[in-house]
Amino acid sequence: MTIKSPKTAIALLCFISFIWGFGFVLVDISIETVPTHSFNGLRFLIATLCLLPLWKFDRPSSIDSTADLTKQYSLSRLFITGFGLGFLLFLGFATQTEGMRYTSVSNAGFITGLSVPLVPLLGFLLFRDKLSISAWFGVASATAGLYFLTIGDKLVFNSGDLLILICALSFASHIIATGKTTHALPSIPLSIIQMAAVTLYSFLSALLNGELSSTADVQQLAINLMEPIVIVTIVIAATLGSALAYWAQTAAQKIISPYKVALIFALEPLFAHASAAIFLGETLGIKGWVGAGLIISGMLIAQLGDKNHPPQMHADEHSSTPKGY
Repeated sequence: MTIKSPKTAIALLCFISFIWGFGFVLVDISIETVPTHSFNGLRFLIATLCLLPLWKFDRPSSIDSTADLTKQYSLSRLFITGFGLGFLLFLGFATQTEGMRYTSVSNAGFITGLSVPLVPLLGFLLFRDKLSISAWFGVASATAGLYFLTIGDKLVFNSGDLLILICALSFASHIIATGKTTHALPSIPLSIIQMAAVTLYSFLSALLNGELSSTADVQQLAINLMEPIVIVTIVIAATLGSALAYWAQTAAQKIISPYKVALIFALEPLFAHASAAIFLGETLGIKGWVGAGLIISGMLIAQLGDKNHPPQMHADEHSSTPKGY
């Protein structure tokens, strides 16, 4: 199961950003009663189970089914890559969820959004990936938009901000690593292994930090999980916000550049504010509208600039479709 059209990839990633933005408030409410690692472990366990039946429908094109040694080598690469990407996801979600307990929603939204400029910056520092001038303008516009949308004049540093910054670095690193490793690997199996890896890391962390250290802890967790808001949150976060989201990202990054994925994901706080306006009656304000405009402008600047200056294929990219468009 692959995504062949860049337009389809962009539309799907925009939908994922909407799901994340819509679910932001739900997750914030749920983690008040369910511990961080237990919540993430359950979320990604359900995501793994949702994708598992689809494994057989997606096989790596580079594997010759008659060559057992080649297949075994490819499976090893698949698991190593999946557990590596899964660790970056685990670190991002763990630090974000925990950091939100000690900082404001606005700080969390803006600092997480710093993954937008971090993606091209880390890509250049680590791999010498170069972007066009229009791409950098697009990234700068979206970053400024994130500031106006989430912070405005309310910049106050909190104890959880460092954790959120680690989260931003983790998510940026995950986007870059996905772009570098997924071209010769099947999207669904890789997504399943990532989800399973986050599940394993999360439950191990829950055991190590004492979330599930006794029978009483497990019983209390079971009671908290029966709350309707928690059930709804975990189901949405697992099925749409995890299973669909990370299959979509893995498949989309075969045909679009990492920094564009980061730009699209910058829509998440915009959708979060829109959801708050619809369901909670909150208003966006002038600075919020300016921020929203800058984020959308950043995406358009980067997109139109790339149409005029299409990116070059790297020698080590074996996919028949170029990474950018």
